[in-house]
Amino acid sequence: MTAFLALVRRDVMLSFRIGGGAVLGLVFFLTVGALMPLGIGPEPQLLSKIAPGLIWVLAVLTALLTLDRLFQADFEDGSLDQLALGQLPLWLVVLGKVLAHWLTTGLPLCLFAPLMGVLFGLAPEGYWPLVLGLLLGTPALSLTGAMGAALTVALRRGGLLLSLIVLPLYIPVLIFGAGSAIMAVDGLGADGALMMVSALSLFSLVVSLPLSALSLKTHLS
Repeated sequence: MTAFLALVRRDVMLSFRIGGGAVLGLVFFLTVGALMPLGIGPEPQLLSKIAPGLIWVLAVLTALLTLDRLFQADFEDGSLDQLALGQLPLWLVVLGKVLAHWLTTGLPLCLFAPLMGVLFGLAPEGYWPLVLGLLLGTPALSLTGAMGAALTVALRRGGLLLSLIVLPLYIPVLIFGAGSAIMAVDGLGADGALMMVSALSLFSLVVSLPLSALSLKTHLS
């Protein structure tokens, strides 16, 4: 357990030190969100209606922006080989890196989502489902992204391929995550959509860890 926490702490610290990955993702989320009303127009009713979908699309793009940092740097400098030979099983190494990615990318998005909701004029009924949906759904973005990052870890310019692999897998999380806030605003209840988002995150947890570990092991062997 101590080794696992040390790995998470290491990756969290590196995300702030090397290239500013954690800060870059949050700045991207806030900057593009602030530009959206300028491009769409200042009509409050339109912005309020599309707010949940826009915020979730921004969350998906922010996750994609930082996915290549999951394994790439460690693979290039040989740290990943050392981690694979260490006391932690490779799937637990993947879990630690995914947790660090979520702490530096997914969690800040959840915290700043209400601010984005205010910017878009989201109805009050949609705030809680929006934040809860992000809390439940952003782990699925990190976990699913880990599979794509593991598959493309040996490619020097695998960012485009990574996006092509991961984006279709993000669609169910995007639909149900945004749908939870939309249904809450429409008075339909968000429980069903939130349960689906939770199920998708749990499914991603079960599937992503062994597949990512297997892919990394193939590249390291």
